[in-house]
Amino acid sequence: MKPIIAIIGRPNVGKSTLFNRLAGGGGKAIVIDEPGATRDRNYAECRWQDRSFTLIDTGGFEPASEVEILIQMREQTKLAIEEADIILFLLDSRDGLTPADQEIAALLRREQKTVFYVVNKVDGPRHEALVADFYRLGIETLYPLSAQHGPGLDDLMADLSPLLPESETTSDAEGDRIRIAVIGKPNVGKSSLINRILGYERTIANPTPGTTRDAIDTPITRNGKHYLLIDTAGIRRKSRISLTLEKYSIVQAIKAIDRADVALILVDAQEGISDQDLKIAGLAIENGTACILIVNKWDLVEKDNSTIGEFVEDIHFKAKFLDFAPILFVSALSGQRVVKIFDLVDRVYAQYNRRVETGELNRKIREIIEKNPPPGRSSKPHVFNYITQVGVKPPAFALFVGNPGGIHFSYERYLINRIRETFGFAEVPIRLFFRSKKAETATKGKPVRRKLSS
Repeated sequence: MKPIIAIIGRPNVGKSTLFNRLAGGGGKAIVIDEPGATRDRNYAECRWQDRSFTLIDTGGFEPASEVEILIQMREQTKLAIEEADIILFLLDSRDGLTPADQEIAALLRREQKTVFYVVNKVDGPRHEALVADFYRLGIETLYPLSAQHGPGLDDLMADLSPLLPESETTSDAEGDRIRIAVIGKPNVGKSSLINRILGYERTIANPTPGTTRDAIDTPITRNGKHYLLIDTAGIRRKSRISLTLEKYSIVQAIKAIDRADVALILVDAQEGISDQDLKIAGLAIENGTACILIVNKWDLVEKDNSTIGEFVEDIHFKAKFLDFAPILFVSALSGQRVVKIFDLVDRVYAQYNRRVETGELNRKIREIIEKNPPPGRSSKPHVFNYITQVGVKPPAFALFVGNPGGIHFSYERYLINRIRETFGFAEVPIRLFFRSKKAETATKGKPVRRKLSS
Protein backbone atom coordinates (compact mmCIF):
# COMPACT_ATOMS: atom_id res chain seq x y z
CA MET A 1 0.00 0.00 0.00
CA LYS A 2 1.09 3.56 -0.60
CA PRO A 3 2.57 5.26 2.46
CA ILE A 4 0.62 8.14 3.95
CA ILE A 5 2.34 11.49 4.54
CA ALA A 6 0.60 14.04 6.76
CA ILE A 7 1.49 17.74 6.85
CA ILE A 8 0.89 19.22 10.29
CA GLY A 9 1.67 22.46 12.07
CA ARG A 10 0.17 25.56 13.62
CA PRO A 11 -2.38 27.61 11.65
CA ASN A 12 -1.04 29.74 8.80
CA VAL A 13 2.44 28.21 8.54
CA GLY A 14 1.89 27.27 4.87
CA LYS A 15 0.62 23.67 5.07
CA SER A 16 -1.87 24.04 2.22
CA THR A 17 0.71 25.78 0.06
CA LEU A 18 3.12 22.87 0.53
CA PHE A 19 0.26 20.42 -0.07
CA ASN A 20 -0.57 22.04 -3.40
CA ARG A 21 3.04 22.09 -4.50
CA LEU A 22 3.59 18.40 -3.72
CA ALA A 23 0.22 17.53 -5.27
CA GLY A 24 1.30 19.08 -8.55
CA GLY A 25 0.16 22.66 -8.22
CA GLY A 26 -3.47 21.88 -8.88
CA GLY A 27 -4.60 24.25 -6.16
CA LYS A 28 -6.74 21.60 -4.48
CA ALA A 29 -6.37 23.10 -1.00
CA ILE A 30 -7.63 26.59 -0.24
CA VAL A 31 -4.72 28.93 0.41
CA ILE A 32 -5.37 32.31 2.01
CA ASP A 33 -3.35 34.37 4.46
CA GLU A 34 -5.67 33.67 7.34
CA PRO A 35 -5.26 31.13 10.15
CA GLY A 36 -7.72 28.25 10.10
CA ALA A 37 -8.60 28.32 6.40
CA THR A 38 -8.21 24.52 6.31
CA ARG A 39 -10.49 22.88 8.85
CA ASP A 40 -10.91 19.34 7.58
CA ARG A 41 -8.26 17.09 6.14
CA ASN A 42 -7.57 17.22 2.42
CA TYR A 43 -6.24 14.25 0.44
CA ALA A 44 -4.28 13.79 -2.75
CA GLU A 45 -2.64 10.87 -4.54
CA CYS A 46 0.89 12.07 -5.30
CA ARG A 47 3.98 10.90 -7.15
CA TRP A 48 7.55 12.11 -6.77
CA GLN A 49 10.02 10.71 -9.30
CA ASP A 50 8.02 7.49 -9.84
CA ARG A 51 7.43 7.00 -6.12
CA SER A 52 3.82 7.13 -4.98
CA PHE A 53 2.24 8.26 -1.73
CA THR A 54 -0.98 9.63 -0.28
CA LEU A 55 -0.70 13.18 1.04
CA ILE A 56 -2.91 14.65 3.78
CA ASP A 57 -3.27 18.37 4.45
CA THR A 58 -4.55 19.08 7.96
CA GLY A 59 -6.04 22.05 9.71
CA GLY A 60 -3.99 24.19 12.06
CA PHE A 61 -2.95 22.50 15.31
CA GLU A 62 -3.40 24.64 18.42
CA PRO A 63 -2.47 22.44 21.41
CA ALA A 64 -3.99 24.60 24.15
CA SER A 65 -6.91 26.39 22.50
CA GLU A 66 -10.41 25.97 23.98
CA VAL A 67 -12.19 27.43 20.93
CA GLU A 68 -14.58 24.76 19.65
CA ILE A 69 -13.54 24.86 16.00
CA LEU A 70 -9.85 24.72 16.96
CA ILE A 71 -10.56 21.75 19.24
CA GLN A 72 -12.19 19.96 16.31
CA MET A 73 -9.28 20.83 14.03
CA ARG A 74 -6.88 19.54 16.68
CA GLU A 75 -8.78 16.25 16.83
CA GLN A 76 -8.65 15.94 13.05
CA THR A 77 -4.89 16.48 13.12
CA LYS A 78 -4.38 13.87 15.85
CA LEU A 79 -6.24 11.33 13.73
CA ALA A 80 -4.03 12.15 10.75
CA ILE A 81 -0.89 11.80 12.89
CA GLU A 82 -2.00 8.40 14.12
CA GLU A 83 -2.73 7.13 10.61
CA ALA A 84 0.33 8.60 8.88
CA ASP A 85 3.52 6.71 8.11
CA ILE A 86 5.56 9.89 7.65
CA ILE A 87 4.91 13.36 9.09
CA LEU A 88 6.03 16.72 7.74
CA PHE A 89 6.04 19.09 10.72
CA LEU A 90 5.88 22.56 9.22
CA LEU A 91 7.32 25.54 11.11
CA ASP A 92 7.23 29.25 10.26
CA SER A 93 10.68 30.84 10.03
CA ARG A 94 9.26 34.34 10.49
CA ASP A 95 7.44 33.51 13.73
CA GLY A 96 10.38 31.68 15.25
CA LEU A 97 10.00 28.74 17.62
CA THR A 98 6.75 29.18 19.55
CA PRO A 99 5.46 27.37 22.68
CA ALA A 100 2.82 25.72 20.47
CA ASP A 101 5.57 24.38 18.18
CA GLN A 102 7.33 22.90 21.19
CA GLU A 103 4.15 21.19 22.39
CA ILE A 104 3.56 19.70 18.95
CA ALA A 105 7.16 18.46 18.82
CA ALA A 106 6.71 16.80 22.22
CA LEU A 107 3.54 15.10 20.94
CA LEU A 108 5.37 13.79 17.88
CA ARG A 109 8.17 12.34 20.00
CA ARG A 110 5.60 10.30 21.92
CA GLU A 111 4.09 9.00 18.68
CA GLN A 112 7.45 7.58 17.54
CA LYS A 113 6.74 8.34 13.89
CA THR A 114 9.16 9.26 11.12
CA VAL A 115 9.12 13.08 11.24
CA PHE A 116 10.73 15.64 8.95
CA TYR A 117 11.06 19.08 10.54
CA VAL A 118 10.44 21.61 7.78
CA VAL A 119 11.04 25.34 8.25
CA ASN A 120 8.85 27.20 5.77
CA LYS A 121 8.86 30.72 4.36
CA VAL A 122 12.62 30.80 3.86
CA ASP A 123 12.31 32.90 0.72
CA GLY A 124 15.87 34.27 0.51
CA PRO A 125 19.19 34.78 2.28
CA ARG A 126 17.68 37.27 4.76
CA HIS A 127 15.43 34.51 6.12
CA GLU A 128 18.08 31.78 6.33
CA ALA A 129 19.47 33.13 9.60
CA LEU A 130 16.04 32.62 11.20
CA VAL A 131 16.33 28.85 10.84
CA ALA A 132 18.89 28.55 13.65
CA ASP A 133 16.24 29.28 16.30
CA PHE A 134 14.54 25.93 15.59
CA TYR A 135 17.58 23.89 16.60
CA ARG A 136 16.36 24.49 20.16
CA LEU A 137 14.00 21.58 19.50
CA GLY A 138 17.05 19.30 19.67
CA ILE A 139 16.61 18.21 16.08
CA GLU A 140 19.74 17.32 14.14
CA THR A 141 18.35 17.98 10.64
CA LEU A 142 16.06 20.84 9.61
CA TYR A 143 14.75 21.38 6.10
CA PRO A 144 14.44 25.08 5.22
CA LEU A 145 12.31 25.73 2.16
CA SER A 146 9.82 28.02 0.49
CA ALA A 147 6.54 26.19 -0.14
CA GLN A 148 5.34 29.14 -2.19
CA HIS A 149 8.30 29.38 -4.54
CA GLY A 150 9.90 25.93 -4.37
CA PRO A 151 13.54 26.36 -3.20
CA GLY A 152 14.53 23.69 -0.68
CA LEU A 153 11.81 21.21 -1.68
CA ASP A 154 14.21 19.01 -3.66
CA ASP A 155 16.49 18.62 -0.61
CA LEU A 156 13.54 17.53 1.53
CA MET A 157 12.26 15.02 -1.03
CA ALA A 158 15.78 13.67 -1.68
CA ASP A 159 15.88 12.44 1.92
CA LEU A 160 12.21 11.44 2.03
CA SER A 161 12.05 9.55 -1.28
CA PRO A 162 14.05 6.48 -0.14
CA LEU A 163 11.25 5.80 2.36
CA LEU A 164 8.69 5.53 -0.46
CA PRO A 165 8.15 2.37 -2.53
CA GLU A 166 9.34 2.54 -6.14
CA SER A 167 6.24 0.85 -7.51
CA GLU A 168 3.12 -0.92 -6.42
CA THR A 169 3.56 -4.68 -6.49
CA THR A 170 1.18 -7.54 -5.98
CA SER A 171 2.40 -10.58 -4.10
CA ASP A 172 2.31 -13.97 -5.78
CA ALA A 173 -0.35 -15.07 -3.31
CA GLU A 174 -2.64 -12.28 -4.50
CA GLY A 175 -1.73 -12.30 -8.18
CA ASP A 176 -4.48 -14.64 -9.36
CA ARG A 177 -7.15 -13.37 -7.00
CA ILE A 178 -9.91 -10.87 -7.67
CA ARG A 179 -9.36 -8.25 -4.99
CA ILE A 180 -12.60 -6.97 -3.48
CA ALA A 181 -12.56 -3.94 -1.17
CA VAL A 182 -15.52 -3.50 1.16
CA ILE A 183 -15.72 0.26 1.70
CA GLY A 184 -18.14 2.79 3.12
CA LYS A 185 -18.64 5.07 6.06
CA PRO A 186 -18.57 3.64 9.60
CA ASN A 187 -21.44 1.51 10.87
CA VAL A 188 -22.98 0.53 7.52
CA GLY A 189 -22.26 -3.16 8.16
CA LYS A 190 -18.95 -3.79 6.40
CA SER A 191 -17.61 -6.27 8.95
CA SER A 192 -21.01 -7.94 9.26
CA LEU A 193 -21.09 -8.45 5.49
CA ILE A 194 -17.60 -9.95 5.51
CA ASN A 195 -18.60 -12.33 8.29
CA ARG A 196 -21.80 -13.32 6.46
CA ILE A 197 -19.85 -14.05 3.26
CA LEU A 198 -17.28 -16.14 5.10
CA GLY A 199 -19.75 -17.87 7.40
CA TYR A 200 -17.79 -17.14 10.57
CA GLU A 201 -16.68 -14.21 12.74
CA ARG A 202 -13.52 -13.14 10.89
CA THR A 203 -13.85 -9.51 12.01
CA ILE A 204 -15.38 -7.77 15.01
CA ALA A 205 -18.91 -6.60 14.22
CA ASN A 206 -20.19 -4.04 16.67
CA PRO A 207 -22.91 -1.37 16.31
CA THR A 208 -20.49 1.24 17.60
CA PRO A 209 -18.80 3.08 14.68
CA GLY A 210 -15.06 2.56 14.48
CA THR A 211 -14.78 -0.90 16.03
CA THR A 212 -12.33 -2.29 13.48
CA ARG A 213 -8.94 -0.62 13.68
CA ASP A 214 -7.11 -1.78 10.55
CA ALA A 215 -7.83 -3.21 7.15
CA ILE A 216 -8.14 -6.99 7.27
CA ASP A 217 -7.36 -9.19 4.24
CA THR A 218 -9.05 -12.57 3.89
CA PRO A 219 -8.36 -14.93 0.97
CA ILE A 220 -11.39 -16.97 -0.08
CA THR A 221 -12.07 -19.59 -2.75
CA ARG A 222 -15.57 -19.99 -4.11
CA ASN A 223 -16.64 -22.31 -6.93
CA GLY A 224 -13.03 -22.72 -7.96
CA LYS A 225 -12.41 -18.96 -8.19
CA HIS A 226 -10.03 -17.10 -5.91
CA TYR A 227 -10.79 -13.80 -4.22
CA LEU A 228 -9.23 -11.52 -1.63
CA LEU A 229 -11.66 -9.67 0.63
CA ILE A 230 -10.33 -6.41 2.02
CA ASP A 231 -12.32 -5.16 5.03
CA THR A 232 -11.48 -1.48 5.53
CA ALA A 233 -14.13 -1.01 8.08
CA GLY A 234 -13.52 0.86 11.11
CA ILE A 235 -11.15 3.58 11.73
CA ARG A 236 -10.46 3.71 15.45
CA ARG A 237 -11.02 1.79 18.65
CA LYS A 238 -13.94 2.89 20.82
CA SER A 239 -11.63 4.98 22.98
CA ARG A 240 -10.57 7.04 19.96
CA ILE A 241 -14.00 7.80 18.51
CA SER A 242 -14.66 11.51 17.93
CA LEU A 243 -17.47 13.54 16.43
CA THR A 244 -15.41 13.94 13.27
CA LEU A 245 -14.64 10.22 12.93
CA GLU A 246 -16.95 9.64 9.97
CA LYS A 247 -14.89 11.85 7.69
CA TYR A 248 -11.81 9.82 8.52
CA SER A 249 -13.18 6.82 6.62
CA ILE A 250 -11.86 8.52 3.48
CA VAL A 251 -8.23 7.64 4.21
CA GLN A 252 -9.11 3.99 4.78
CA ALA A 253 -11.08 3.95 1.54
CA ILE A 254 -8.12 5.43 -0.35
CA LYS A 255 -5.82 2.65 0.83
CA ALA A 256 -8.27 -0.13 0.00
CA ILE A 257 -9.35 1.27 -3.38
CA ASP A 258 -5.71 1.54 -4.44
CA ARG A 259 -5.36 -2.25 -4.08
CA ALA A 260 -8.76 -3.39 -5.30
CA ASP A 261 -10.17 -4.58 -8.60
CA VAL A 262 -13.78 -4.24 -7.43
CA ALA A 263 -15.10 -1.97 -4.68
CA LEU A 264 -18.26 -2.93 -2.82
CA ILE A 265 -19.61 0.45 -1.70
CA LEU A 266 -21.93 -0.14 1.22
CA VAL A 267 -24.88 2.20 1.73
CA ASP A 268 -27.21 2.18 4.75
CA ALA A 269 -30.72 1.47 3.46
CA GLN A 270 -32.32 3.35 6.35
CA GLU A 271 -30.30 6.51 5.75
CA GLY A 272 -30.11 6.46 1.96
CA ILE A 273 -27.05 7.51 0.01
CA SER A 274 -25.24 10.31 1.84
CA ASP A 275 -22.63 12.94 0.93
CA GLN A 276 -20.01 10.78 2.63
CA ASP A 277 -21.04 7.79 0.48
CA LEU A 278 -20.68 9.97 -2.61
CA LYS A 279 -17.19 11.10 -1.58
CA ILE A 280 -16.05 7.52 -1.09
CA ALA A 281 -17.62 6.42 -4.38
CA GLY A 282 -15.95 9.35 -6.13
CA LEU A 283 -12.56 8.15 -4.91
CA ALA A 284 -13.20 4.76 -6.50
CA ILE A 285 -14.26 6.30 -9.82
CA GLU A 286 -11.24 8.62 -9.90
CA ASN A 287 -9.01 5.61 -9.34
CA GLY A 288 -10.73 3.67 -12.13
CA THR A 289 -11.90 0.90 -9.79
CA ALA A 290 -14.96 -1.14 -10.73
CA CYS A 291 -17.85 -0.43 -8.35
CA ILE A 292 -20.90 -2.27 -7.05
CA LEU A 293 -23.34 -0.41 -4.80
CA ILE A 294 -24.48 -2.66 -1.94
CA VAL A 295 -27.53 -1.30 -0.12
CA ASN A 296 -27.32 -3.02 3.27
CA LYS A 297 -29.91 -3.37 6.07
CA TRP A 298 -32.66 -3.74 3.47
CA ASP A 299 -34.60 -5.97 5.89
CA LEU A 300 -35.10 -2.96 8.18
CA VAL A 301 -36.87 -0.84 5.56
CA GLU A 302 -40.65 -0.75 5.22
CA LYS A 303 -41.32 -1.64 1.60
CA ASP A 304 -44.01 -1.60 -1.04
CA ASN A 305 -43.97 -2.29 -4.78
CA SER A 306 -42.20 1.00 -5.57
CA THR A 307 -39.59 1.11 -2.79
CA ILE A 308 -36.68 -0.35 -4.76
CA GLY A 309 -37.44 1.77 -7.82
CA GLU A 310 -37.56 4.95 -5.75
CA PHE A 311 -34.30 4.06 -3.99
CA VAL A 312 -32.52 3.40 -7.29
CA GLU A 313 -33.89 6.63 -8.74
CA ASP A 314 -32.59 8.57 -5.72
CA ILE A 315 -29.12 7.03 -6.11
CA HIS A 316 -28.98 7.86 -9.81
CA PHE A 317 -30.15 11.42 -9.13
CA LYS A 318 -27.53 12.07 -6.44
CA ALA A 319 -24.72 10.04 -8.04
CA LYS A 320 -25.00 10.52 -11.79
CA PHE A 321 -21.34 9.55 -12.14
CA LEU A 322 -22.27 6.07 -10.86
CA ASP A 323 -25.12 5.39 -13.27
CA PHE A 324 -23.26 2.40 -14.75
CA ALA A 325 -22.61 0.64 -11.41
CA PRO A 326 -24.84 -2.32 -10.49
CA ILE A 327 -26.98 -1.96 -7.36
CA LEU A 328 -27.79 -4.88 -5.05
CA PHE A 329 -30.11 -4.77 -2.01
CA VAL A 330 -28.97 -7.09 0.79
CA SER A 331 -29.12 -7.78 4.49
CA ALA A 332 -25.83 -8.82 6.06
CA LEU A 333 -27.75 -9.70 9.22
CA SER A 334 -30.18 -12.17 7.63
CA GLY A 335 -28.08 -13.10 4.60
CA GLN A 336 -30.73 -11.89 2.15
CA ARG A 337 -29.26 -11.83 -1.41
CA VAL A 338 -25.67 -11.82 -0.07
CA VAL A 339 -24.92 -14.90 -2.17
CA LYS A 340 -25.57 -12.85 -5.32
CA ILE A 341 -22.61 -10.57 -4.62
CA PHE A 342 -20.07 -12.96 -6.14
CA ASP A 343 -22.12 -13.41 -9.31
CA LEU A 344 -22.05 -9.63 -9.70
CA VAL A 345 -18.34 -9.45 -8.91
CA ASP A 346 -17.54 -12.09 -11.54
CA ARG A 347 -19.67 -10.32 -14.14
CA VAL A 348 -18.20 -6.89 -13.45
CA TYR A 349 -14.63 -8.20 -13.28
CA ALA A 350 -14.99 -9.89 -16.66
CA GLN A 351 -15.87 -6.51 -18.17
CA TYR A 352 -13.16 -4.76 -16.16
CA ASN A 353 -10.48 -7.07 -17.60
CA ARG A 354 -11.90 -7.35 -21.15
CA ARG A 355 -9.92 -6.55 -24.30
CA VAL A 356 -11.44 -5.80 -27.69
CA GLU A 357 -9.73 -6.84 -30.91
CA THR A 358 -8.38 -3.75 -32.68
CA GLY A 359 -9.99 -4.45 -36.04
CA GLU A 360 -13.44 -4.92 -34.53
CA LEU A 361 -12.97 -1.83 -32.39
CA ASN A 362 -12.17 0.35 -35.40
CA ARG A 363 -15.02 -1.01 -37.51
CA LYS A 364 -17.61 -0.39 -34.82
CA ILE A 365 -16.28 3.04 -33.84
CA ARG A 366 -16.31 4.09 -37.48
CA GLU A 367 -20.01 3.18 -37.65
CA ILE A 368 -20.73 5.02 -34.39
CA ILE A 369 -18.99 8.20 -35.57
CA GLU A 370 -20.59 8.12 -39.03
CA LYS A 371 -24.02 7.75 -37.45
CA ASN A 372 -23.48 10.81 -35.26
CA PRO A 373 -20.38 12.83 -36.27
CA PRO A 374 -19.14 15.51 -33.88
CA PRO A 375 -19.77 19.16 -34.73
CA GLY A 376 -16.71 20.81 -36.26
CA ARG A 377 -15.48 24.36 -36.02
CA SER A 378 -15.76 26.88 -38.85
CA SER A 379 -17.47 24.29 -41.04
CA LYS A 380 -14.37 22.08 -40.80
CA PRO A 381 -15.23 18.58 -39.57
CA HIS A 382 -13.16 16.66 -37.05
CA VAL A 383 -10.96 13.93 -38.50
CA PHE A 384 -10.84 10.62 -36.61
CA ASN A 385 -8.01 8.33 -37.64
CA TYR A 386 -7.65 5.30 -35.45
CA ILE A 387 -8.62 3.83 -32.08
CA THR A 388 -6.86 1.25 -29.96
CA GLN A 389 -7.34 -0.21 -26.51
CA VAL A 390 -4.37 0.79 -24.37
CA GLY A 391 -5.26 -0.86 -21.09
CA VAL A 392 -7.57 -2.86 -18.85
CA LYS A 393 -8.56 -2.51 -15.18
CA PRO A 394 -10.17 -0.15 -16.15
CA PRO A 395 -10.65 -0.49 -19.93
CA ALA A 396 -8.81 2.41 -21.56
CA PHE A 397 -8.86 3.56 -25.17
CA ALA A 398 -6.80 6.02 -27.21
CA LEU A 399 -8.54 7.70 -30.13
CA PHE A 400 -6.24 9.50 -32.55
CA VAL A 401 -7.84 12.63 -33.99
CA GLY A 402 -6.85 15.70 -35.92
CA ASN A 403 -7.64 18.14 -33.11
CA PRO A 404 -7.78 16.48 -29.66
CA GLY A 405 -8.52 19.73 -27.84
CA GLY A 406 -11.53 20.45 -30.01
CA ILE A 407 -13.60 17.46 -28.88
CA HIS A 408 -16.46 18.66 -26.68
CA PHE A 409 -16.97 16.80 -23.41
CA SER A 410 -20.54 15.94 -24.41
CA TYR A 411 -19.27 14.10 -27.49
CA GLU A 412 -16.69 12.30 -25.36
CA ARG A 413 -19.52 11.16 -23.10
CA TYR A 414 -21.47 10.02 -26.17
CA LEU A 415 -18.53 7.90 -27.37
CA ILE A 416 -18.01 6.38 -23.91
CA ASN A 417 -21.69 5.41 -23.71
CA ARG A 418 -21.59 3.83 -27.17
CA ILE A 419 -18.41 1.92 -26.27
CA ARG A 420 -20.16 0.60 -23.18
CA GLU A 421 -23.17 -0.60 -25.17
CA THR A 422 -21.30 -1.96 -28.19
CA PHE A 423 -18.42 -3.85 -26.58
CA GLY A 424 -19.89 -5.10 -23.29
CA PHE A 425 -18.49 -2.58 -20.80
CA ALA A 426 -21.90 -1.59 -19.43
CA GLU A 427 -21.02 -1.85 -15.73
CA VAL A 428 -17.44 -0.58 -15.42
CA PRO A 429 -15.63 2.76 -15.66
CA ILE A 430 -13.99 3.57 -18.99
CA ARG A 431 -11.08 5.86 -19.83
CA LEU A 432 -11.03 7.53 -23.25
CA PHE A 433 -8.01 9.59 -24.34
CA PHE A 434 -7.85 11.79 -27.43
CA ARG A 435 -4.45 12.00 -29.06
CA SER A 436 -3.12 13.74 -32.12
CA LYS A 437 -2.03 12.06 -35.35
CA LYS A 438 1.56 13.05 -34.54
CA ALA A 439 1.36 11.09 -31.29
CA GLU A 440 0.21 8.02 -33.19
CA THR A 441 2.99 8.28 -35.75
CA ALA A 442 5.59 8.67 -33.03
CA THR A 443 4.15 5.76 -31.08
CA LYS A 444 3.61 3.37 -33.96
CA GLY A 445 6.60 4.35 -36.02
CA LYS A 446 4.49 4.01 -39.15
CA PRO A 447 2.04 6.15 -41.19
CA VAL A 448 -1.33 7.10 -39.73
CA ARG A 449 -4.05 4.46 -40.19
CA ARG A 450 -7.06 4.84 -42.47
CA LYS A 451 -9.48 7.55 -41.41
CA LEU A 452 -12.53 6.55 -39.43
CA SER A 453 -14.60 9.52 -40.50
CA SER A 454 -14.22 12.90 -42.06
